Amino acid sequence: MSRRPGRPAGGSDSRDRILDHARELFARNGFDKTSVRSIAAGAGVDAALVHHYFGTKQQLFAAAIHIPIDPMQVIGPMRETPVDQLGLMLPSTLLPLWDSELGAGFIATLRSLLAGNDVGLVRSFVQEVIAVELGGRVDDPPGSGRVRVQFVASQLVGVVIARYILELEPFATLPVDQIARTIAPNLQRYLTGELPGPAQES
Repeated sequence: MSRRPGRPAGGSDSRDRILDHARELFARNGFDKTSVRSIAAGAGVDAALVHHYFGTKQQLFAAAIHIPIDPMQVIGPMRETPVDQLGLMLPSTLLPLWDSELGAGFIATLRSLLAGNDVGLVRSFVQEVIAVELGGRVDDPPGSGRVRVQFVASQLVGVVIARYILELEPFATLPVDQIARTIAPNLQRYLTGELPGPAQES
């Protein structure tokens, strides 16, 4: 029986092998330094099969760390959002997603990653996916974009831990809009406000 047209050849366990090697390489080398070609080589398949199963490298990364949605579906619209509105746009987009059924799977995965040995995957996602997409837009003065995004990440990770992992009340059941509007000014300051430099020794 001939295989379905357009589908590259690969065994039934190819998808799992691709994911296993993707997790290993992403954790070891980070997102930027890991190529689809290297993942395919490690899994013993053609790069075309990786694209067939997972699409883009970002989508493969999302599958590797069990994010139930292509991160570019969230990050992509940020490119069109005026910089002075990103502070509100970020939590207004992410909180409803985290509150959804899809988000429940992501929170469970994040809890597992933080408790285990795969923090490199989370770090890579923050520094090499989110920072690359948003950091360039807020890199004023030059060189500050990376730390600005990390300040934002620290605030958002804090929200995730307090609301979904520790389930602190009443924070865990506050309306999404209330949380978004409350933290938005801080996020906006991290993104576009003046950041204090290190204290100078006298």
